[in-house]
Amino acid sequence: MKERHHGNGFPHHTEPDHLCAGHLRGLPRGLDRDPRTAHAANGRDQRHFCHCHRRRHVGRCADGNHVGQIHGRAGRGLGSGQCVRRFHGDPPHAGNVQEKGQESPHRRSQIMSLNLVTLLYLFASVCFIQALKGLSHPTTSIRGNVFGMVGMAVAVFTTGALIFKLAGQLGQDGMTGMAWVLGALLVGGTAGTVMAKRVEMTKMPELVAFMHSMIGLAAVFIAVAAVAEPWAFSIAEKGGAIPGGNRIELALGAFIGAVTFSGSVIAFGKLSGKYKFRLFQGAPVTFPGQHKLNLVLGLASVFFVFGFWHSQSPMDFALILALGFVMGVLIIIPIGGADMPVVVSMLNSYSGWAAAGIGFSLNNSMLIIAGSLVGSSGAILSYIMCKAMNRSFFNVILGGFGGDASSGPAGAAVQRTVKSGSADDAAFVLGNAETVVIVPGYGLAVARAQHAVKELAAKLTEKGITVKYAIHPVAGRMPGHMNVLLAEAEVPYDQVFEMEDINGEFGQADVAIILGANDVVNPAAHTKGSPIYGMPILEAYKAKTIIVNKRSMAAGYAGLDNELFYMDKTMMVFGDAKKVVEDMSKAIE
Repeated sequence: MKERHHGNGFPHHTEPDHLCAGHLRGLPRGLDRDPRTAHAANGRDQRHFCHCHRRRHVGRCADGNHVGQIHGRAGRGLGSGQCVRRFHGDPPHAGNVQEKGQESPHRRSQIMSLNLVTLLYLFASVCFIQALKGLSHPTTSIRGNVFGMVGMAVAVFTTGALIFKLAGQLGQDGMTGMAWVLGALLVGGTAGTVMAKRVEMTKMPELVAFMHSMIGLAAVFIAVAAVAEPWAFSIAEKGGAIPGGNRIELALGAFIGAVTFSGSVIAFGKLSGKYKFRLFQGAPVTFPGQHKLNLVLGLASVFFVFGFWHSQSPMDFALILALGFVMGVLIIIPIGGADMPVVVSMLNSYSGWAAAGIGFSLNNSMLIIAGSLVGSSGAILSYIMCKAMNRSFFNVILGGFGGDASSGPAGAAVQRTVKSGSADDAAFVLGNAETVVIVPGYGLAVARAQHAVKELAAKLTEKGITVKYAIHPVAGRMPGHMNVLLAEAEVPYDQVFEMEDINGEFGQADVAIILGANDVVNPAAHTKGSPIYGMPILEAYKAKTIIVNKRSMAAGYAGLDNELFYMDKTMMVFGDAKKVVEDMSKAIE
């Protein structure tokens, strides 16, 4: 076997029957494929073997365009230097070759980039976990918010950089993708900033419901885009079918997203209380056979999900979305506006699971982790709220519970006598007390009286009176509603107590002042046969003197009279909470 050297000093066989054959992209048709002299290559990894001088070498060009031949004896082999190829007259090609087992620089940089993305996503996930931990207590809530903002910023900018890099690898204009990402950030950030500055704290429940609706709608849009063009999301090859597992994930993510969107829109309307549309009013909307209809629609949704999994039919996917939008409405409309804390936490959970489902389809670990955190925390919070309201969690999921005063017997159906007094009378009682427990309720939120309450508490504290706040888990219209209002008024955190911590102190309290709360302090929860029997309440009835501020004697959302109002030690002070509290403050010397 003869060999000659090219001008660059690299050996190359002169006999064509020693050339290797490979299933290479762009291989000339005239190549000799005689099995005696050719060695077939694996077209998948574009490697082939060349027997030369009783040595086997495997090489790959670093540019990834072809696999080169390596020739040479011991001490003269090219190693990982340059490759020379010749296919029936093809001119020799010089290029970097990597030995078998070595990664090309391009491959190494790609792996390093993916590892960096994974680490950044992991960092963002840890930030989200710390955010949840921080938000669990008022004293660490600011730190929790900071962790959440940092984690979201890292996740967003990492995703943007990944889009830019992937676009470059696909030969597309990465700047165009980045422009879309930055544009979306600008629009969303501007809208969020404007809403955060304009929306008052008393309107926070509506804002939360609106945000949940946007998350659900985003999940729907992503699922629709992924089904329409799966190759754009690397789910399938262009013109190919979506894998079965991805179909299930997309269908479930889209369905949950649709339920979240329409349900959150209804919740937003009920919480706002300013729309005349029947479905947006606080009173529950029920009709005969409602639960059966929900069951039928749920079974139909399961049927079409499996239909989409089997056939990838666009019609099945469209029906899944339609059923999701309808079910979201039907689940929320029978729930009274006063029961919205459970609904808000439930929709929060739905939005998280929708994001997680889409994350599985897109193979995005950040979406999976963040969605799972939101979904699980929302579900746990819903369970806690249900226990606080003596509700069944499954009844919440299926809908059809809760009502307003109009849904139950009127509180004024039986005329009973109550003791009423003025703000001056209440101020006199407060001024002579040693320990006062304030119980805020939805009436305080409606009247925006949190700042007035803080001023009243400050005056009492100056007189040497101990003041504490008792918070019920479902007071207000969203989880932590009262905590948010008191935090906005900068009430000291050490004065705010949860129900489990404060109930044992009502018996030693001189005065319990109840501002706009009703069912959460109703002693009927301890009476067997009562509709709210078993519901945990704030035991304000144990205080030595009770001052209750309400607009009227209307019943609460359970539709029950409150025995607390008729006790001999109870003084009713009627009127707007803010005005009444301000008058109390003025009367206290």
